[in-house]
This record gives sequence, structure tokens and C-alpha cells, in this order.
Amino acid sequence: MSNDTNTDDSLHEREDSPDDAPSEEGIDDGGSLQHDEAEEVDKKTIDDLGSDVEIDADVAENVDEDDLLGGLKIETTDEIPVPDRLVDQVIGQEHARDVIMKAAKQRRHVMMIGSPGTGKSMLAKAMSELLPREELQDVLVYHNPDDGNRPKVRTVPAGKGDQIVEAHKEEARKRNQMRSFLMWIIIAVVLGYSLIIAQQVLLGILAAGIIYLAFRYGSRGSDAMIPNLIVNNADQKSAPFQDATGAHAGALLGDVRHDPFQSGGMETPSHDRVEPGAIHKSNKGVLFIDEINTLDVRSQQHLMTAIQEGEFSITGQSERSSGAMVQTEPVPTDFIMIAAGNLDAMENMHPALRSRIKGYGYEVYMDDTIQDTPEMRRKYARFVAQEVTNDGRLPHFTEEAVEELILEARRRAGRKGHLTLEFRNLGGLVRVAGDIARGENAELTTRDHVLQAKRRARSIEQQIADQYIERRKDYELSVNDGFVTGRVNGLAVMGEDSGIMLPVMAEVTPSQGPGQVIATGQLKEMAEESVQNVSAIIKKFSNQDLSEMDVHVQFVQTGQQGVDGDSASITVATAVISALEDIPIDQSVAMTGSLSVRGDVLPVGGVTHKIEAAAKAGCSTVIIPAANEQDVMIEDEYKEMVDIIPVSHISEVLDVALEGEPEKDSLVDRLKSITGSALNKGQGVKGPSSPSPQ
Repeated sequence: MSNDTNTDDSLHEREDSPDDAPSEEGIDDGGSLQHDEAEEVDKKTIDDLGSDVEIDADVAENVDEDDLLGGLKIETTDEIPVPDRLVDQVIGQEHARDVIMKAAKQRRHVMMIGSPGTGKSMLAKAMSELLPREELQDVLVYHNPDDGNRPKVRTVPAGKGDQIVEAHKEEARKRNQMRSFLMWIIIAVVLGYSLIIAQQVLLGILAAGIIYLAFRYGSRGSDAMIPNLIVNNADQKSAPFQDATGAHAGALLGDVRHDPFQSGGMETPSHDRVEPGAIHKSNKGVLFIDEINTLDVRSQQHLMTAIQEGEFSITGQSERSSGAMVQTEPVPTDFIMIAAGNLDAMENMHPALRSRIKGYGYEVYMDDTIQDTPEMRRKYARFVAQEVTNDGRLPHFTEEAVEELILEARRRAGRKGHLTLEFRNLGGLVRVAGDIARGENAELTTRDHVLQAKRRARSIEQQIADQYIERRKDYELSVNDGFVTGRVNGLAVMGEDSGIMLPVMAEVTPSQGPGQVIATGQLKEMAEESVQNVSAIIKKFSNQDLSEMDVHVQFVQTGQQGVDGDSASITVATAVISALEDIPIDQSVAMTGSLSVRGDVLPVGGVTHKIEAAAKAGCSTVIIPAANEQDVMIEDEYKEMVDIIPVSHISEVLDVALEGEPEKDSLVDRLKSITGSALNKGQGVKGPSSPSPQ
């Protein structure tokens, strides 16, 4: 909507105010119009968005590819300048930033989907800085003398709303002063007449009281003439930004307060009870809603209407409130919507709302990692400086401390040659390390402080996993030496970054009917399917008649969270084959990997955390998919504790895990002869690892 009173806005500018409203022609609106003071956004300013902004610090001429700081010649992060604008602090998310840049220029809606902490809210705030400066508006709500439940709405240039309200208040004060002066004169005359002439004191006092109440009651009418300024952009220097994440219907769509005194002259005028919503406050700016799927369907439908129409009336959101009887004229809602969420956000999102966003804007998926280059390492060093500066209470980090944080960013990426883009979690590590240094009254945060922070800032899942490992040692549930038939040390991930060893046991028994594979341990759908895939391999290679046998598979002590994913496939296959052939398994071996029906070992996620869990449990050998070999980035303390063996086929797993040369060799040779070409060199699965931990 335009700030002018022509075109469609004329419905707000018509003679809405009462006849005795003060004239606004004399109100000075100098300086209130944003376009008189604002300059258009320079194209170079937008093109320099985020990751294109270079670091203003000394950089070596010949940068070594292995230099963790990317050639930065600094001693502390205090030497790294931090950009003033939020938009220049964006790191990574090349595709997302390009979309935001285009959307800001063309005023398009955007939906950003991705993992938490990847910068969705930061990009949304950055967009409000990039929006072209337009004439911001103030919104006034007036009393409607014809229908008190239908307040009138008027939009004026930003800054003018305050002046209009003050003019109305000044006029009301003058009227009240005149009424008060007249009231006291009349009261004095009545009291004088009753005392001197009529000599009726009580009657005079009673008459004076009635006159007083009558004047006070009448003055309420003049107060009702003062408009309610619901949106005030007088001090807004850039486009408004409203974060409506988790907002209830009233906070998002606007509301009308309940009036306990609804009659008898004590009621509050309906226009004074009108409260704006985030969609009204973000007019000409950005409305950001994270976890968009948590909005109820009704709110999503109303939001869709506000986007489509560019205006939305305010009414009471509670059906039991007196505010439900009030509905204003349409209020402008010309905002750009930034919807965000995880992958599950699209499942519960209203399809029509998503269609509105997609039809009038962009959808973008946020990256979890970015290529590890010297340039990006320099920007990660700047990220540490930004976190310290923005917090304001942390000591700056030394060169070695920043290097340790970059190593942690590599490790959390879970992919070789990449750095994580989950900056919220990485920023949490920065703050914990800084808090430790501050607690020691250290001038700088050192590498030792970062190492302490990594131990202290463990997730709940990591702490639970460590407790599981210790308790299992106490009760001898973790077996890491010797040979046991039908028992394998599997590896799993709790949460996102916590490995745990998960024993799997198998037993073969005579069947009372048709043979079947029975798996227990709170298995979820994907895990159950992986067990069925394993049974195909077992049936193919085994000399046993499985139609007369039941194969029991138990995932030991999985707890209420159960087992999800197929990364235990080679574990199940090894346990069942061991039980069928009566060949013991080396208990110093732990393993993880998915399995195809032809016996190929497929990549899984979380191999780094799984290997570390095996090392903590005392295992000396870990079997992983060959495709995941590039993803291994374990801590230095675990490198000497375990041997990592990459494999491409189930026969290689059995060759490492099973005991006994004659029996094992015969079994492996038989499996190779049956699978045939699947074992030909170069046909193993060598693709990239699965992006989702299992």
C-alpha cells in the first residue's frame, strides 16, 4: 500500500474522524517521511552480502593449504575487525544468501528449510537491512460514532501518527478545561442559591453532586475522540523486523482486549482496546516465523489471507471475550514473509500457505556443511571474533584456540574436506570456553580452555552414553575381549553427536511352524526392514534349511528410545551367521554399516562418534564401510586406541570378525562363490556417505 491517500488507501483516509476532531493541516510532518531522509540502497552494498565480505586483516601471500587459519597472521581475535552490519556477518550458505538477495530486491517471500542453527534467523534479519527503503506508515484506529464495534482505520506517513494523537489530546484537554470551568461555575451558582435564597443545604449539595457526575460522564465522550496509535514507526530507521516464532493467534493476527465494564458508561471505547499483531507491525518490512508448522491451521489460514490481500482486520481472538464483537476496518499487512523450519515443517504446513509463498517467492534448503578452503577458515576465525564481540563479556581467543575450534568445525561436519555450518552449536562452544577463561580471570581464551569446554559442553546424549558405558562395565555387560558365538558389538548414535556401543545377539532354534526371523529391542520401521534384508543374505549362503528354524535377533538394552536406521545391518548379519555356523566372534571388534541384499556394505552416518564410542568401551578394532573412510575425524586421544578397518562386502567383515582359520576360510570362500560378481574389484560401494546419521 502507498502512503498517499489516493487509490485503494482512500477508504482509510475518508472522513473517518469525528466532526470535532482537530484540523491536521497545520501539523508539521517535516522529517516524518522516511523517503525524504533515506537514500536508496547502493547495489554494491547488496552485492557485498555476507560471505563476499573479505576480512580486513593481514593474510600471508602464499597460503599453505594445511594452514588452519587460512594464512591469517594474527595472535588473537582482537586483531580481526568485526563488520558493523549484520548482513556482513553471514558466513557460508552461498545459495541461501543469493536467494535472500534477490528476494530483498524484488520483495519476494522466502521459505528456508534446514537444520537448527544454520543461520535462518540471521538471514531473515539481514534481509530487513537489505530491503529498499520505502515510506513507512503509522496506523491509527478511530472511534466510529455510527457503530462502536466497527472502529475506523487510517494510515499516515511514519512520525505523523504521534503528532495527530498529541493534537487530539491537546484539543481534548482544552475541551475538558472549558467543561471543568463551566461545571464549577454552575456548582457555585447552585450552592449559592440553595444556601442564600432557598436555604436548603442538603438539596444544594445533592444538586451539586449530580451536576459533577453529569459533567464527568459527559467528558468521557471527548476522550473517546482520541485515536489509538497501534503501529508507530516514528523511530524506525530501516524496514521493520518482527519475529513471530511461537506467537499465539492474538500476538500474530492482532487482538481486542477484554472489557470487564461493558455497559453503564464505564466501558472502554472499542478502538482503545485494539492491539496490533505481528503481521501489522511488520508492514513494509519482514515477518519471520520459525517452526512454521507449529502454527495452528486457523492461524495459517488467516496468515494466508493477509499475504494475499495485503490487509487484515483486527478482531478479538477469544470467542468468550467482549472483543469478539469488535472488528476494525482492514489494516495494512504489506510484509515480506520468511518462513523457516526443519524438514518436518513441510508436513504440517498448510498446503495453500506454502503455495502462496512458493507462488510469490522462493524455497531454499540450508546447507549443513561447506567446502573447507583457506578463505572459509579465515571467515571461521572472524566468526569467533564476532561471537566474542557480540557477547561483550568474553576474553578474546588466541591463535591456537581458534585453530582448535576450526578442527572442531571439521569434526562436526562429518565429511572430509568440509566445515560445519551449524554455527549456533559452535558458538555455544565459543561461549563456554570464554566463560571458563573468564572464570580463571585469564586475559585470553587459550586452546586449553577450548579443550575444557569440549568436555564440559557435552550434549545430554553424550552424557547418557558415557553413563551407559560406565554402568555396562560395572555389570560386565560390555565385552571387549575373548570370543563368543552369536554376539557382536554393534555401534549406534544417540541424538546427533553421541556414539554408543550396542551389543546384538542371535540364536537359532528349531521352528514349530514355518521358519521366521524374530527381532526384539524396540526396533523401528527402518531397523525392521534392515533385518529382513539381512535374512535374504543368510538364506542365500547358508547350507541350513531355514524353513525349519527360527532366527532370534536381540538388540541388547536399547531402552525406550529403541533402534532406528539400518546401520546395524552388518552387525545382525554377522551375529546370525555366527550362530548358524557355530563360529565364535572376536569381542574386541566393533562394527557399523548398512548392507544390501547382495552383501555390499553401504555407507552410514556418524562414523566418527561411533569409533570414539568403541574406543571408550575398550574395543581395539572397528569395522566401517569403505565409503565412510574419508569421513573419519576422531580425536587424537582415540587414534592410538583402535584400528579402523574399512570394508566393502560382508565377506570382508566375516574375515575380520570370526575366529578359526579352517571354518572361517571355508565360510568366506563359500560366500564369495555364491555372491560372484558382487565382489569383483572396483564394484564395491564407494560413493559419498549418507547425509543422515544412523
